[in-house]
Amino acid sequence: MSTNTTTPASQPRKAKKQRKTGRRHPLASVALIAIGLLFTGAGYAALSTNSATAQSDATSQQTITEGEKLFAANCATCHGLDLEGSSEAPSLIGVGAASVDFQVGTGRMPMQMQGPQAQKKPVQFTEEQTAALAAYVASLAPGPAIPTGEVLDGAGDAANGAELFRINCAMCHNVAGAGGALTEGKFAPAIKNVSAAHIYEAMVTGPQNMPVFNDMNVSAEGKRDIITYLKYVENNPSPGGLALGSLGPVAEGLFIWIFGLGTIVALTVWITAKSN
Repeated sequence: MSTNTTTPASQPRKAKKQRKTGRRHPLASVALIAIGLLFTGAGYAALSTNSATAQSDATSQQTITEGEKLFAANCATCHGLDLEGSSEAPSLIGVGAASVDFQVGTGRMPMQMQGPQAQKKPVQFTEEQTAALAAYVASLAPGPAIPTGEVLDGAGDAANGAELFRINCAMCHNVAGAGGALTEGKFAPAIKNVSAAHIYEAMVTGPQNMPVFNDMNVSAEGKRDIITYLKYVENNPSPGGLALGSLGPVAEGLFIWIFGLGTIVALTVWITAKSN
């Protein structure tokens, strides 16, 4: 006959042990909350991103549509409704937003009158209208974009920029950026008080008679250095005194010939008159 060895005192301990084994870990609730927050945050971020993208696309399309209207009313007469150009104006297909921003943002376009080249004049459009025109032209064919970021900060190497400018630009624009005459009534304009963005855009688009300096000719860092040099020259007066328009030795020689030699002649006449 078998006997039951389990004592009454051991039974509560066994039941208590079984109940303890079935209890959840204290951190389980925290983990569940964290997982819930993670999935909720991810879903909200995805929805917000999609909403922002859709809003940005809508804004971009609205800007392009506004630019198309402005182009049809102000530019299509010469450049054509399809930007294909005419006998009076070049094609704009592939010129990019940078070219439009430069030409319109400096007042060269719309052109006031036909001539050897477009003259700089007061700007005809607001910044928003200029951006809309640029966006419309860029939407039809790829081209150089409007520059942004550190290439415009003027914090590059001014010494390297001066060397690059002398090699690539000074033969037309003068070593101090004072501009100079070209052939057939054309000219290289002065680069004083020109924004960094417009200087960069001129280099990458080659307006008027200017060649295009892509990144194979002058790197983006090199363009930044050139802008830094030009801004340094603009913000620092001539260390030699009267700059005479910074037009170089011809202007300096002419000044000496007229005023220096004239002074000597006048002094000679005065001394001769006194001696008599």
